[in-house]
Amino acid sequence: MTVPEPTAPFRFPVAARYAGMESSPLKDIFALAAREDVVSFAGGIPDPDLFALDEVAACYDWVLSHQGHRALQYGVSEGELELREQAARRLSRDIPTDASQIRVTSGSQEGLFVVAQALLEPGDAVLVESPTYLAAVQAFSVHGARMIGVETDDDGVIAEALEEAIRTHHPRMVYLIPTFQNPTGRTMPLARRQAVAEVLRRTGVPLVEDDPYGALSFTGGTWAPIAALPGMGERTILLNSMSKLMSPGVRIGWMRAEGPVLDTLAVAKAAISMQSSVVDQLTVARYLATADLDGHVAQVSAVYRERRDAMARAIAPVLPEGAHVTRPEGGMFLWAALGEGYDAQVMLAEAVAAGVAYLPGWSFFADHPDRSTMRLSFVTHTPAVIEEAVGRLGEVIAAHPRA
Repeated sequence: MTVPEPTAPFRFPVAARYAGMESSPLKDIFALAAREDVVSFAGGIPDPDLFALDEVAACYDWVLSHQGHRALQYGVSEGELELREQAARRLSRDIPTDASQIRVTSGSQEGLFVVAQALLEPGDAVLVESPTYLAAVQAFSVHGARMIGVETDDDGVIAEALEEAIRTHHPRMVYLIPTFQNPTGRTMPLARRQAVAEVLRRTGVPLVEDDPYGALSFTGGTWAPIAALPGMGERTILLNSMSKLMSPGVRIGWMRAEGPVLDTLAVAKAAISMQSSVVDQLTVARYLATADLDGHVAQVSAVYRERRDAMARAIAPVLPEGAHVTRPEGGMFLWAALGEGYDAQVMLAEAVAAGVAYLPGWSFFADHPDRSTMRLSFVTHTPAVIEEAVGRLGEVIAAHPRA
């Protein structure tokens, strides 16, 4: 009998744009969050105890009882009219908007991919804050874009540095998160927003503005998007999401834009996923029409404020001399830079062994990463859990020799 010779296991050929991406920081976030032996500050994962479960369930029940056949059918790429009207109503608090200017997405993450599909050609330059949202870097990079970080300070991107980068790199677009930024938690004050808008108007470069966290204010104050400033609505694609306000599991967000690009966004959306879930769209529309979302967000923000305070109190004494940490006025994250000689990626294994996790900051940089940085989310755990886990993190930092 002839024994067949062993063969190598079959492997699909992978596109070059995904080469070396068998794993990713986003995938690793959820893996850490699922470990019961680790207190994870790695992901911006809302506390499920804060979900408005009864109200959301009632909205699903109403949709399936009153619109069931439609909810279970195909929909349109632009999004269901009821949801686009509700999104326009919320946005109109800051910038006049009608339903025709809204395109629905399956969360703002898909929105970034749709924007990249619609606007970017291989080799295009995209300017981003340094650091910026890591999944935006991925979405733009897999479309062949060159990601270029622009210098920031505690007020966000520096307008003069942005203008210089535009002169040097001639970007296709600029991507910014002005309010409670991910990963740093920073917020651009009005004067900085106006300076950035003036640069973009004068240079003619379009803006992609991401605003998933803006309603999660700890002070009661809110910040209108850069898109609301004079002359910016027509040159900005503004992304919003219900993930951080209602439920990340629903996966519903939207984009606001003006002019012919709206048709291009709809075509790109159709090519990627044809449509977002109709039953989820109608449920979110019903929720926005009948529930007190602002009241719910105020309650959640009050809890998050207590947790931010707990993390800020706990982390200050355990950081090395010369370290810098942000104190966000809203959102979900704070950002710590330990300083020269520290490598947060190297320390992570020791931290996980001690039962605490964070996200190393290098992955949030388009270029020239600061490897001493870490992002910590304070929203998932109670103050007592935060303080105890940060204490263990402090022991890991203290035991880590500077390089």
